[in-house]
Amino acid sequence: MKTLSLIILVLITNSLTAQYEYEPSEDYPFGRLNPEAPKQTADFEPLIGLCKCKSVARVDQNNWADTVMMNWTFKYIMNGLAVQDETLKEDGAHSGSIRQYNADSASWYVHYYSSSVATPTLSSWEGDKNENGDIILYREQKAPNGMDGFYRLTFSNISNNGFNWIGEWVNTTETFSYPTWKIYCTRQE
Repeated sequence: MKTLSLIILVLITNSLTAQYEYEPSEDYPFGRLNPEAPKQTADFEPLIGLCKCKSVARVDQNNWADTVMMNWTFKYIMNGLAVQDETLKEDGAHSGSIRQYNADSASWYVHYYSSSVATPTLSSWEGDKNENGDIILYREQKAPNGMDGFYRLTFSNISNNGFNWIGEWVNTTETFSYPTWKIYCTRQE
């Protein structure tokens, strides 16, 4: 009876371990991509890990604030089926996102949260990787003057050494853009 109990315990333990084998662990601190995930989940593979970044945001139409240093960490979550990121900024404003790829709509869905305000509904963006290798995400947003448009987020110059990021308001035809936030990142680990 003891042998049977031990076998059952080992089987359950192995089953649970396999269920979480792509989660962050001591051997893989940022998790791993699950081979069962949509192939586009690998779009963020070069960003997985820790980057040191310089963040600068617009103060007004003509001026940018001082640069804020930050750490930006990306990791696989949900057993390697999604990506989570977290920023820790030296000014004390922190944020993060949960990123899931939906193969049915061929789009990334990104849900953003911040330490500056707790909201009952998270902001969300939708987008995909373009032919240049940039990841571009959109959220409908009117300009202060009421013009229809989008707030567009773009990850560019993506490599194993780092990446750039820009947040900007664009009109619906994307013929006009107004950058409000820029981040430049260098990989640390």
